[in-house]
Amino acid sequence: MSSGSRHRLLHALRDRFGHLVHEVGKFGAVGGVSFIVDIALFNVFRLALGMEVLAAKTLSTTVAATIAFVGNRFWTWRQRERSGLAREYGLYFFFNAVGLGIGLACVAVSHYGLGGIWPGAFRTALADNISANVVGVALGTLFRFWAYRRFVFVGAPTRAASSSITKSH
Repeated sequence: MSSGSRHRLLHALRDRFGHLVHEVGKFGAVGGVSFIVDIALFNVFRLALGMEVLAAKTLSTTVAATIAFVGNRFWTWRQRERSGLAREYGLYFFFNAVGLGIGLACVAVSHYGLGGIWPGAFRTALADNISANVVGVALGTLFRFWAYRRFVFVGAPTRAASSSITKSH
């Protein structure tokens, strides 16, 4: 492939997928902050306050999701037209509840299912953190990105934001 062809191909790929890469990066940054909040609160609730594992995960995820909503609405997808804060907020938390269910299922299978067979291995703080904050968060995040982009922040980019995105590439 000649350098001119390669350059045209890279330019076409950037034009086609650049906005998606930009969104994924912002979503990842917001998610990273929320992830740290979620892990920290989960461990405070679980270890310092002695809360039951599923209650601790539910509460930590609820707080982290609120932070993520603000970051995603006003930064990740700020260029999209608004479809109403109440609608976006309601759908966001509905899909977040589904994502939470995915994470809770991972914790329940590990802590209660596998923990019933091997309690020394699966009913530990490390096992709870891996099932909740690695496996559960990874699966829940994939679902959330798809759902938020597809159903929550669906409006087309506004003209002003659209032109600023084009200029930044």
